Formats: sequence, C-alpha cells, structure tokens
Amino acid sequence: MLQGPVTSIQQGHLHMLLEYQAWEMLLLGHNSHVTQFHQIGLKLPDLRDTKGQFLLDHVCNHYSLLEKDYFGIRYVDPEKQRHWLDPSKPVVKQMKCQQPYTMCFRVKFYPQEPIKIREELTRYLLYLQLKRDLYHGRLLCPFADAAYLGACIVQAELGDYDADEHPADYISDFKLFPKQSLKLERKIMEIHQNELRGQCPALAELNLLQRAHTLDTYGVDPHPCKDFTGTTAFLGFTARGFMVFQGNKRIHLLKWADVSKFKFEGKTFYVIGVQREKKLVLTFHTSTPAACKHLWKCGVENQAFYKCAKSSQIKTVSSSSIFFKGTRFRYSGRVAKEVIEASSKIQRDPPVVHRSQLGQSRSYNSLSHKQLIMNMEPLLPALSSTKEHRDTSADNGNTHTYTTIR
Repeated sequence: MLQGPVTSIQQGHLHMLLEYQAWEMLLLGHNSHVTQFHQIGLKLPDLRDTKGQFLLDHVCNHYSLLEKDYFGIRYVDPEKQRHWLDPSKPVVKQMKCQQPYTMCFRVKFYPQEPIKIREELTRYLLYLQLKRDLYHGRLLCPFADAAYLGACIVQAELGDYDADEHPADYISDFKLFPKQSLKLERKIMEIHQNELRGQCPALAELNLLQRAHTLDTYGVDPHPCKDFTGTTAFLGFTARGFMVFQGNKRIHLLKWADVSKFKFEGKTFYVIGVQREKKLVLTFHTSTPAACKHLWKCGVENQAFYKCAKSSQIKTVSSSSIFFKGTRFRYSGRVAKEVIEASSKIQRDPPVVHRSQLGQSRSYNSLSHKQLIMNMEPLLPALSSTKEHRDTSADNGNTHTYTTIR
C-alpha cells in the first residue's frame, strides 16, 4: 500500500507525503529533507489553477480508494487556524502561507454505520483514523470500551497471543491512549488473550469500528469556544447531529432533523433549531473570527452531508440573516445516502490491503517528528501526573477519560 513512484511537480516541484501511522499527508518542497515518510509524486500542469479536488483524487486513485467521499484534506494557516481544503477552489488561492505547503489527509465525514462500508481498504483507513483519535484523546470512552478497543488494536496488529513469544508486559509496548493505566493494560491483555483469539486483522478492525461508532465522541472534530455564561465548551458535528461538550460530558445533542441553520457574525456562532416544538437559539463565542467562520462552514457541510437525501437538494447558504451581506457557501460533494448507495454498487475485485508497519501503534514515538502537524486542542482539565494516573485513576471509577483532543 505504501509503494509508488516519486515524480516532480511543475510550478514548485511539490511532493505529497503520507505517514499512515499518524494519518498525515504532507505537501513539501523538493528541497525539504524529510525522513520516515512515503512520497507520492504529483505532476500539475499549472499549480495556480489546480483545484483541491485534484489533490484528493490523486491520493485516492493512487491507493485505489473508491469510497473517497468520507475523506478530506486539512491544512493550518500561519495563524494556526485549521481549514478543510475546498475541492472546488484552486489550492494556491486557499493557502495563505508560502511554499512548501503542508497538508493532512483525514477522515472528514465519519460513516454513521461502518458495517455499510463496502471495501476492506476503506474500513482499514477509518480504523487508522480512529486509532489516532484514541491515542490523542479525541475519542473518549468508558473503561470497558477503552479496554475492548485497545484489545482490537492489539489483535489486529499482533495477532493471537503466544506465551512463548510475548512477554508478560507486552501490552505496555503499545501506545494506545494518552493516559494508559496498568489496570487498563491488564484488561486489554485479558480480552486479547481470550475474547479475540482467532480473529484476523480485518475482523478485529471491523469490531473496533462497530464499537467505536456507538460512542458519543465518534467523529467529533472539537471546536473550542465559550457559551453565553463564559464557560468553556467544545462543539462537534457528527452523523447524529450537533453536539456540545463540557469537560468529558456531552451536555447537548440537537439531531439534524431539529437543526434549521447555522449563522455567524464576527466571533459569535449561532445554532438555530427546534426543541420540544419551540424555536431554539444557541449562542457561542470563538477566539477569532476565522475560527468562527471555520466552525460555521463545518456545520454547513456536515448538515448537508448527513441530513440531505440527495446532493441536488443542497442550497447555497449565507452566514447572515441578510443573505446578500453574509458569507455565502455551498457544500459541493455527495451526501451520505448517495455514498452508501454508490458503495453498494461497487463490483470490482477488492484491492489488497497491505498493512504497513508505519500504521502500527508500537511506532507511535515517531509522532514527535518535527515534520508532523499535531493540532492539539484541550478537551479536559489536566489530570494527575502520568505515574499517579497509571496507578490510581482506573481504580477510582469505571470511566476512562483523556486530557487532550486533536
């Protein structure tokens, strides 16, 4: 899977690089010295006119990925604001920084029902994303779920437990969670040695997807803000609807059927909907106008993707009540129902999935490589020290929580 030629790119000789262990895609200049990354060459006739869709298509075509509508390309501007690359606009016009460009390949829309994903390759890439979400504390889960998900990763990457090959502390070699208690490692070991024995990597990965998609934070890309009281909150959009989190708890869920529209003005974000047959308006404040605009665009895209039955139903929306004064935007891709329908019609022989060592959890120390983009956003207050946490936190309750979200 991580094989392919490297060719130069005209108009700057850019290269695309993917590092699957951290689920990173980088576009770097030809003079950059990069190690531990796989390069995919791009040949662009004119970079100034190349649209974002070209880059996404190139990556997906290189790996023979047909179910590509779930994926997107993310980048960070010089002000550290994250953005999704707009497939309908030229790349250069979206990038506010100088070459070389750095971008990340991510799951953008998480499938509501992973079992409906047609091909093993797509499931594997979603598995890699979820494994990354777990490691960075983005996918929060109770202790029992954390142990099961961790065991699925170990089974997928290590196979069946063998007492002759695996030492007593073999689980500690896997960096699965930001805070990994001894009690959790023992429970992972128990599940791996008993419940999951005999499962091939594809089945273990599918079991992880099936359990992960039931969690509240499945697919949540957290947007930090403050509510009307000044309390820190994190907003997220998933297949279920619009969510609000405080600490590690979901305090609000507005299903897509009850969401009317999103608006923003400056640094203020509005959610307009219906609750108990009454109009509901939720107000939040972001740190910058750029963060608010990004939040609004993410809401518009997720609402269109998950709520609309057909892409032909998608309309151009305005960020303001006065249509001609606000920012106008239209989601241009297919919607979830169309993606599922297209997946059901795939007839080809499935491509072989080459699971790379770069994708394995035991190599997570390479995450500190200076070329990676981490994009950390705090979700929870800092917990106790790592040593204290490993010894006590899992014994004080049945909830396993993490300190950061990415």
